[in-house]
Amino acid sequence: MDAVEKANTERQRRWVKDQKIGEGMYAVVYRGREAATGRRVAIKKIKVGQFKDGLDMSAIREVKYLRELKHQNVIELLDVFSSKTNLNLVLEFLDTDLELVIRDRSLVFLPADIKSWMAMTFRGLEFCHRNFILHRDLKPNNLLIASDGQLKLADFGLARDFADPGYKMTCQVITRWYRPPELLFGCRYYSTAVDIWSVGCIFAELMLRTPYLPGESDMDQLKTTFRALGTPTEEDWPGHTKLPDYVPVGQFPRTPLRELFTAASPDCLNLLSKCLIYEPRRRISAREALNHQYFFASPKPSHPSKLPKPVMKASPTAPLEEMNGNVEMNGSGPGVKANPPNKLKRKLSSDDLGGRSIARKLDFSQHRQS
Repeated sequence: MDAVEKANTERQRRWVKDQKIGEGMYAVVYRGREAATGRRVAIKKIKVGQFKDGLDMSAIREVKYLRELKHQNVIELLDVFSSKTNLNLVLEFLDTDLELVIRDRSLVFLPADIKSWMAMTFRGLEFCHRNFILHRDLKPNNLLIASDGQLKLADFGLARDFADPGYKMTCQVITRWYRPPELLFGCRYYSTAVDIWSVGCIFAELMLRTPYLPGESDMDQLKTTFRALGTPTEEDWPGHTKLPDYVPVGQFPRTPLRELFTAASPDCLNLLSKCLIYEPRRRISAREALNHQYFFASPKPSHPSKLPKPVMKASPTAPLEEMNGNVEMNGSGPGVKANPPNKLKRKLSSDDLGGRSIARKLDFSQHRQS
């Protein structure tokens, strides 16, 4: 046994799989524990043998970016080991996700609670963007919640770095209800603004307790968006009619956000509106959002430990949307029935590799390299 195999065997023995808590097309998730301490973890077993070309790119991305991102509002990857033809990711165990919180009608949200969840979302996202990483699949069930109430960004299978400008990226990312109109129009050059649009949709959903822009197809998604926010003009969004997949969708007047979000404060609506600006370059950044007056005005954000949370049953299957193995964007595992019915697979185009070498993608070291 060589040194690599020995090290892998030692890592494998460190972790014990207990109960299966979820299964998707390409992965099985177990509740597990650390053999020496009994600490609870989640172990995501990726079925490498399912892929014709070896290890799926989404698995590579997930490991790579989680190794690089260490932040209290990003899920922590504790270890990685192989077993037979499977790759196993050991992640911190998280109790639930924001979608389940939103859908639990027994819970009452205060404005301070929504402010707290949004602050943690923006903090995690700002850290990703500061490290030149786009998430590209932000939605409530990819925002996991720990036992202490901390919200953490999860599921980095569609993430990519954006340090190199001018490279094409796929527009087939982000679950449809949270996908910005520039991607629906086929834009292949984009940056952090795509994640900000998703956060805006999540912000609205927290206030409405139902998805804000639930389109049934890509075309219907555009119509749903324009009905809510008005059809963009060239003045609103210069050049959008020149995007590759642009089609006229119809003329809809802009409805003031105040008419739908009747209980929201002026600062709240101002921040929401800055997340949902059509022109991507004019959207607020995560860093700017954290400095927005909304987060400094009364009421102050709730402490994470005081946030409302579902009462977990004896055998929870809700946690870890990050780890339930769904590579279809609409999900097929527990706790994801409310997701949009688009069957987008995580097979990304060669353009989306951004011109970087495969060796760069396979570098799982702790630090980013120049």
